[in-house]
Amino acid sequence: MSSAAEDFRRDGAVVLRDVLDASVVDLLATGVDRNLAEPSELAIRTEGEDGTGAFFEDFCNWQRIDEFERAILRSDLGGIAGELTGSSEIRLFHDHVLVKEPGTTTRTPWHQDQPYYCIDGSRTVSFWIPLDPVPRESSLEFVAGSHGGTWYMPRTFVDDAPMVFEPGTLAEVPDVEADREAFEILGWELEPGDAVAFAMLTLHAAAGSRTRRRAFSLRLIGDDVTFATRPHRTSPPFEGLERELAAGDAMDHPLFPVLWSRG
Repeated sequence: MSSAAEDFRRDGAVVLRDVLDASVVDLLATGVDRNLAEPSELAIRTEGEDGTGAFFEDFCNWQRIDEFERAILRSDLGGIAGELTGSSEIRLFHDHVLVKEPGTTTRTPWHQDQPYYCIDGSRTVSFWIPLDPVPRESSLEFVAGSHGGTWYMPRTFVDDAPMVFEPGTLAEVPDVEADREAFEILGWELEPGDAVAFAMLTLHAAAGSRTRRRAFSLRLIGDDVTFATRPHRTSPPFEGLERELAAGDAMDHPLFPVLWSRG
């Protein structure tokens, strides 16, 4: 096992330097510009709290934005995900664009991703890919080892309301900011071509950004991941998927193509 895979499985997050060549980064940047100009119905744009900056995000656009699909297929992220998770097959789950315009002061709060999703299983990996230089203070941060199995209550980023599940059924996210010294917090300065890989149960957060910060996230799933029905609207929603897959089914569906398989 490579040292990156060892770090990923121990900490739930690892930085990968120069894993995407310039042509892939350029394709993603072009795709993000197109996504900003042609947002999907899932897009969310939030203006800065103090009237400056803005945060944009959108989901599930690889099938309609050609640059995203070409970049995904040209990269080796599927094979890297297979090594990190020890899987024999890797499927695409979804893509996620995140753009913080200059002067965006709003923080992305501490959270896990998987409680928002329609999947169960532990062999998951998200790649957070910067398309602009990201200083350490504006980068994603992770609580090392927080992917070990505890699911925390997902809450809306706007008003902190419980988004899914009944109140009290999941543990509350610990107040990391109140006592940062009590946690092992990971984070890295990043350049285009780098990527951060993290498990979907790893607690993470991000500060605002003084400069423009465009990022493309690719969510990939491995061998033990199955479809999970939820009594709420997931994010992203995948409307109607529960009529085609049953709880516990493998994610064998055209929405989730195989990107890589061992051998």
